[in-house]
Amino acid sequence: MLLGVDYYPEQWDPSLMDSDMDTMLEMGCNVIRIAEFSWHLMEKTEGQYDFSFFDNVIAKAKKKGLKVILGTPTATIPAWLAHKHPDILSEFEGGKKRAFGGRHVYCFNSPAMYAYSEKIIRAMAEHYRDETQVAAWQIDNELGHEGSDVCYCPQCRKAFQRYLEEKFEGSIDRLNDTYGTAFWSQEYNCFEEIPLPEETITTHNPALRMDWERFRSKSIVDFINFQARILREVIPHALVMHDFPGGGLDKHVDYSETARNLDLAAYNNYPVWGGQKEPIAPHEIAFGLDYIRGLKQQNFWITEAIMGAQGHDVTGFLPRPNQAKMWSYQGMAHGCESMMYFRYRGATKGAEQFCYGILDADNIKGRKFREVQSFFTDIRNYEKAMESPIRSEVAIVYDYDSLASFRIQRQSILLDCQGEMKKLYKAFFDVNVPVDVIPSSADISKYKVVLLPQMIIARPEFQNRVKDFVNAGGTLVLTYRNAVKDVDNNLPFGESVPVGYRELAGVTVAETESLQEILAFPLIGQGAFEGESGQGGIFRDMLEVTDAQVLYHYGDAFYTRYAAVTRKQHNKGMVYYLGCALDEAVTAKIMGTILADSHIDVIPSDSGVEVVIRGGAQQRVRMLINHNAFEASAGDITLEPFGCRIEEL
Repeated sequence: MLLGVDYYPEQWDPSLMDSDMDTMLEMGCNVIRIAEFSWHLMEKTEGQYDFSFFDNVIAKAKKKGLKVILGTPTATIPAWLAHKHPDILSEFEGGKKRAFGGRHVYCFNSPAMYAYSEKIIRAMAEHYRDETQVAAWQIDNELGHEGSDVCYCPQCRKAFQRYLEEKFEGSIDRLNDTYGTAFWSQEYNCFEEIPLPEETITTHNPALRMDWERFRSKSIVDFINFQARILREVIPHALVMHDFPGGGLDKHVDYSETARNLDLAAYNNYPVWGGQKEPIAPHEIAFGLDYIRGLKQQNFWITEAIMGAQGHDVTGFLPRPNQAKMWSYQGMAHGCESMMYFRYRGATKGAEQFCYGILDADNIKGRKFREVQSFFTDIRNYEKAMESPIRSEVAIVYDYDSLASFRIQRQSILLDCQGEMKKLYKAFFDVNVPVDVIPSSADISKYKVVLLPQMIIARPEFQNRVKDFVNAGGTLVLTYRNAVKDVDNNLPFGESVPVGYRELAGVTVAETESLQEILAFPLIGQGAFEGESGQGGIFRDMLEVTDAQVLYHYGDAFYTRYAAVTRKQHNKGMVYYLGCALDEAVTAKIMGTILADSHIDVIPSDSGVEVVIRGGAQQRVRMLINHNAFEASAGDITLEPFGCRIEEL
């Protein structure tokens, strides 16, 4: 188990380094994470590599017994490189060049970026190939974050055109037919005529925009694979990882594909950031952790946990005493097995002066220091349990293309696909049932319950796996806006929604509408839910039932004849269809029924108290985590505000 801090010794007087590391040891650290933003320090002039500064850092770390996570420095290119090759800088939509001075300002399709990145990475890897103190190599930093996942420069346009030419095997007629470019007289005579989907009157072709989304993702996936390939070529035994930011489901990159060729995924966990009035809800923090665990379906590291207030220009909410420590326990509960804090000491210069660290600029060991020390001392007692894999019986499945389809055509001004996933997730979180959040490429056969929220793209190969899952006895939950489009982001001709699932679900969508309210109409229970009522909104499918049970129907004028929620026994399995966004109470009732019927145990606790079982044969523990700012209980155990307890089983 690696426990440590993100350390930026290049930002401080070198004379502080020994005392800094002594303080880290006092805190309980056994690792430091370094070098991810230090390209210029290692290559002040082109081709002149000097690793002496970090040689000294690593030598001191070795003497103190601290392992090192070493970052490739490509997230922040040096000024001389941007000056020599201005085309390396990415562009905003509309052709405005991004200025040197921030981070992640390079274009992922720049030949110069590839050439110079290979030189610095190869030189760095060859220099440290035999350094036993290096525990892992981190590629870049938060790839695709802060808008860096899109670029509209001429290099990207040419690369996009090449991507399309390769996809359509050189046939522009095939592209025209697939996209339906006869609409609005958009036929192309050659691939060089194809534009980027920049601002225009009305909107660009949805199929073109879908391929643009895939191209943007591929650009980042190719770049991380390129770096991993160099590192493994030079250091075959290297442990290669990347630190993913939050909000991955909203980005123009498929992080599950980005993680595919890594040895492990890491996460920078920020439950609160500058400008937020308060932290995000506990179930949303948990969802983010489970999403990262789902990238490779294995445990992960947290490379940036917070202790202090955070923010670049606007300072954020200060975690209350023991609250950030509680988030650290929550991270471990959801599959983290090694943790580093951002940052050891808050900066006094540069853009992150208000990203407070364990120590502040006054360099005094205070409350935050003691909380980290206490956490490190405690959690290392449960190393075997934390290293054990998490076994969930429930999975929420997302699909990059489907999420992209909603970015292209949102359909409802209120529809937030990630938000809808979190609403469903909360129903399980509230009763302490673990959930895997996984990509559509993952194996679903091992679960008892699988939810497919807003998976609008109907992909036959995936649907066959879904049908096999149901036929084998699994419970499937489909939602509104499921299986509406084909893989090219077009509406299939002559097919009714849900395309490919009508027989499986026993329903057909007769009509649909987008609502302007989250709770827009009444829902009336029937059958097994007779006497129940609730509300729905955002969007709804008018369901005509063929051979399914109706659990709720719409209760407003004109639409009472349509089902809103249905259930169908299909061979050994069960299929639910949620025809609209349901209120929290109805969602909880339906998911509670599914859990009971699937014989999945729930663990009762007060609201805001999370109970998680971790471990395996060597060590098994129960973790109790109070997210409340007041005392709360799980069973006969009362926890103090933001209190945590671990019990061996």
